[in-house]
Amino acid sequence: MIITFALPNGMRIIHKYTPSPVVFCGLTINTGTRDEQEQEHGMAHFLEHTLFKGTSKRKAYHINNRLDNVGGEFNAFTTKEETVIQACVISADFARAVELIADVTFNSIFPPHEIIREKQVIFEEIDSYNDSPADLIFDDFEDLLFDGYPIGRNILGTKKTVKNFSTKDIMKFVDRTYNTDQMVFSSVGRISESRLKYCCEKYFGEQTANFRNFSRVKPENYKVFDKSVRKKTHQSHVILGNRAYDYNDKRKTVLSLLLNYLGGPATNSVLNMSLREKNGLVYTVEAGYSSYNDTGNVTVYFATSESNTEKSYSLVMKELDKIKTDCLSVYQLAKAKKQFIGQYLIAQENSEQIMQSMAKSMLYHNNCESTKALIKQIETVTATDIRNVANEIFRNDMISKLEYL
Repeated sequence: MIITFALPNGMRIIHKYTPSPVVFCGLTINTGTRDEQEQEHGMAHFLEHTLFKGTSKRKAYHINNRLDNVGGEFNAFTTKEETVIQACVISADFARAVELIADVTFNSIFPPHEIIREKQVIFEEIDSYNDSPADLIFDDFEDLLFDGYPIGRNILGTKKTVKNFSTKDIMKFVDRTYNTDQMVFSSVGRISESRLKYCCEKYFGEQTANFRNFSRVKPENYKVFDKSVRKKTHQSHVILGNRAYDYNDKRKTVLSLLLNYLGGPATNSVLNMSLREKNGLVYTVEAGYSSYNDTGNVTVYFATSESNTEKSYSLVMKELDKIKTDCLSVYQLAKAKKQFIGQYLIAQENSEQIMQSMAKSMLYHNNCESTKALIKQIETVTATDIRNVANEIFRNDMISKLEYL
């Protein structure tokens, strides 16, 4: 059973009732890296960290212990477009979790001494990320793919920008971007409708309405690139791809199915069979798709020894050419669909993931599409649909490449 309603201040609520005594809940805010101004690069992520450092009625110590003391969990994360503050508790402590989420979201005071300390934590996180080429290359690729647009910038920011953040800067960012009409509280677990409404109205309903008055900049210009960077790593890391469909595009399902067939998590994906199982060239090869509110990107990534880079790249392009030329057989298509649906249904057993996906659906569609409807979308995909999307996304003259040597 799905329950949805809205509060007078514009906040939306969505809940899925399950018999589980464990409740996953979270506040998803439609604010991320792409909403930062140039001098604010890294602010959304830094803000997420400092939300836990003190409110008008709690110190950092009390925030950290509020749910820990009852065996619960409290955490947050930032993406290019969203900030999520979430908790996991037994159902008896649901009100405690909702109150804490509301407190850090609306009452944080960002103490200067805590900000100074947290900057060092972020600096260490930036250094750690720079030491991980398999992660860094994805951010660098997006930066080039969306060159000149905020959505291309990495989430962490730079030491230079983060160093300059002050309490005043953080509060200014909160006032501008933490808009109540851009917030969705979602939860999954054994919570009745009456209890849900009571808690949300008590802790969220009294918050002052703050509606969004700015629009995001949609990336337009795209210049294909082929870039190599000397990193002195043990392996060559290669990523290639293109811009792709946004979160609302109906072709998103076709593209997701295609990429799962090519380089999804299963060991029998086309690229894994070709590069790893048949030729022993790589340990990791994967295809991925990130959809945003008004754009998206597709990537194919692999890591191999420098001497095998060209051969691995040739095999990837060979498989892409094949999927653009030949339609999948009836058997291949049926197997690809069954695998994709199976992976989706297994993922639906993860309450945390359900909670997050419901919130995102409410943010952008103002509803939550049923599992039955999503499966039907997958089942209606044809081999021609897949070939057409492959030819559009993997056009040779539109594919960009970034390589770490």
